[in-house]
Amino acid sequence: MESLRLHYAPDNASLCVRLALEFGGIPYTTALVDRANAAQRQPAYLAINPAGLIPALDTPHGPVFETGAILLWLADRTPGRLFPAPDAPARGQALSWLFWMANTLHPTLRSLFYPDQYLPAAPASLRHAARHRIATHLDLLEDAWVPDHVLQMCYLAPMLRWPALYGGQTDWYDLGRWPRLHLFAQVFEAMPAAQAAARAEGLGPTPFSAPHPANPPEGRPI
Repeated sequence: MESLRLHYAPDNASLCVRLALEFGGIPYTTALVDRANAAQRQPAYLAINPAGLIPALDTPHGPVFETGAILLWLADRTPGRLFPAPDAPARGQALSWLFWMANTLHPTLRSLFYPDQYLPAAPASLRHAARHRIATHLDLLEDAWVPDHVLQMCYLAPMLRWPALYGGQTDWYDLGRWPRLHLFAQVFEAMPAAQAAARAEGLGPTPFSAPHPANPPEGRPI
């Protein structure tokens, strides 16, 4: 695997990519995007990711940005290790869930965390609606999703963590309401690759099943 560098901030969407790198056994280095100084909006970072969002991944062929795109790029360079290979029968269903996470669940979480960016006239109303939509999305996952592809797990696990910590009032959220997802979080966080990622970002021993605020060695979370 070529030399890769992950532009990250702790407990951000870059965590999904770090998890995939760890689970894939893919060598990489990291570069902190210092949110305390709004580094994601500075020219140096915008030259890597013009959207000014975290994460981005430096590759020998140029930068890749957008969480889902990075994950799929990594998967296609490790065929069958993180995700079904392009010619595998399971590929279509796996892609469906991956894109659902990227296009449906993740944007809904963003509207919970950053309502002023989407509805500045009524951020509280947007947050209320987002909580309901997230619960509906998790109902769907509880009923229909099967954790059988590592890449999906790496994307989903942080998204099960964040509602417990971010987005204003958090007492509405209890992962135990979704027993299958809660069990997945417990099993996933016990895996050595997940533990390595959690240590790197100061997430504690139960980062996905019973989250606590991050205490990272550098940078700051959302």
